[in-house]
Amino acid sequence: MTLLKRYAVPLACAMTVLLAACSSTKDDRREPVPLVDFKPVLNVNQAWKASVGKAGRYLFSPVAVGDYVFAAGANGSVAKIDAKTGQDVWRVKLKDDLSAGVGSDGNLTAVGGLKGQVDVLGPDGKLLWTAAAPGEIVSPPLVGNDLVIVRTIDGKVIAFNSQTGEQKWVFQLRAVPLNLRTSAGMTFAGNQAVLAGFPGGAFAAVNLQTGDAYWQAPVSYPKGVTEVERINDVTGAPGLVGAQTCAVTFQGRIGCFDANSGQSIWDKSFSSDSGLAQSEQLVAAGDDWSVINAFRASDGSPLWKSDVLKNRSVSVPFILGRAVVVGDYKGFVHFLNTENGQMIGRTPTDGSAITAAPVLAGDTLVVQTHDGDIYGFRPSN
Repeated sequence: MTLLKRYAVPLACAMTVLLAACSSTKDDRREPVPLVDFKPVLNVNQAWKASVGKAGRYLFSPVAVGDYVFAAGANGSVAKIDAKTGQDVWRVKLKDDLSAGVGSDGNLTAVGGLKGQVDVLGPDGKLLWTAAAPGEIVSPPLVGNDLVIVRTIDGKVIAFNSQTGEQKWVFQLRAVPLNLRTSAGMTFAGNQAVLAGFPGGAFAAVNLQTGDAYWQAPVSYPKGVTEVERINDVTGAPGLVGAQTCAVTFQGRIGCFDANSGQSIWDKSFSSDSGLAQSEQLVAAGDDWSVINAFRASDGSPLWKSDVLKNRSVSVPFILGRAVVVGDYKGFVHFLNTENGQMIGRTPTDGSAITAAPVLAGDTLVVQTHDGDIYGFRPSN
């Protein structure tokens, strides 16, 4: 059983649906704060706009490789876009609807679908092979190290040979009765392992050759009596900077680990249904109320907390130079100062929700909205 994440509804039912049935009574505590005027110190210029089709009920994230960005929509549209110009390098329309995408190493591009289909495209966008995973694909595939790695809605991680589509291995931890429908991404740790978080609060480094775990560690443990109270999924993709990897859970904790051993470095009580961003200096995440928190990466000391976007259903964050960048449910892209959390820039998009983390392609910041529009921005002082 899967509990759908409601990211586009800003009122009482937005997050409380995860904890209790929605009532007809409005909860003022969940009312999105209005945006306030401020003096921008970061100019955000729109360089171009493109489109790949709406996300529907799914969560789609773009991926950047060099000066190019790859994006997909629920209708099967997949595109490689030149981030300098916003022009298509290639664009294809697959026959099957998609539920997740996109992953690419710049050469091969992979997307996944509702029925578990995995489609891999070549450098020119032509379909090379299709494979079947045992369940709906819910997160962007990971492409690299001669593998295409996907994960299904029930928590399985499946690796395929990137050239042939042959299944290489399957990794799975104990299933849980209820989990969030959220994009639980994966991160390569060099050419040895893939880092992934799981429902139930577990975190693992999986051997790329064998599919066995180098280590498993709990980010947090389920609490409570009911199944809903015990939802404790790792959300978003793990961060990795040097030998330190960080993860966050819903109704649990945020923390960082030694990527080689899985040993905990620090952790704090926290809850996020989206995910985190990590740099050498800080770890940033929005909590369940869309309050942005920043912690010192080395020891977890709180650096600042900003409630200027409270209840605006902020996206997975992205750290760009001196700014923490997040989107919101109305399609605004916000830039918060990494030193103090103050708002330093803002720009609108198409008015639909931004749930995925922005990506950087060359010198262009790229965001994808729920309505499928792709924007290229170039921030400057």
